[in-house]
Amino acid sequence: MPRTRIALSTGAFLLAAATLAATPPRAPRAEFVAHTGPDSISKLADAGRIQGSPSAKVWLIEASDFQCPYCKEWHDGSYDAIMKEYVATGKVRFAFLNDPLPIHSHSVQAAEAAMCASAQGKFWPMHQELFATQAKWDSPADPASLFESLAVKAGVNAAQWKICVSTHATLALIQADQARLRASGVQSTPTFFIGGETLVGAAPTATFRGALDSALARAGKP
Repeated sequence: MPRTRIALSTGAFLLAAATLAATPPRAPRAEFVAHTGPDSISKLADAGRIQGSPSAKVWLIEASDFQCPYCKEWHDGSYDAIMKEYVATGKVRFAFLNDPLPIHSHSVQAAEAAMCASAQGKFWPMHQELFATQAKWDSPADPASLFESLAVKAGVNAAQWKICVSTHATLALIQADQARLRASGVQSTPTFFIGGETLVGAAPTATFRGALDSALARAGKP
């Protein structure tokens, strides 16, 4: 597989340049802007979807769609082990990029629900809830009320979360994710970037261990 690189900024995985150049459909309402600042919503949401030590030498970046069954398969089968063995131990830093595919009717809505939770530092609890309940909201019905209940369960301030979602305050960030991924050649979910290498699909956990160990070995060389 050819190498594919996504640029990482110093200190945080911020796509602010691409994000803030885009214009959201509507500006957030005044009471939410007063609390966070208009640009801070995207910056907080962006920073909130990162886990791991800033000193980690290797990045694991996942391009994912909350409504994708293969993304759920990887989450259910490998996520916990990778977090425990590599992220919690400080070896690897993990970031989530949104790639809501048009074949999934609620994927953009789910991504916005997650990123508005991320603006309050609750991306990862919401990420867990969305994958855990995928079968419940993967239907023709509007999942807005379910997403709200999941966000509350994840610990958000419900009033601020609802304003963020209703004004599409993080949609530009999601669109920037997709633009960066298309430019990097990503065509399907899940796709992973591990130390500059690309791994496509919900491969077994052992495959990820091997790729991460190789990346860590390369990163440790002088």
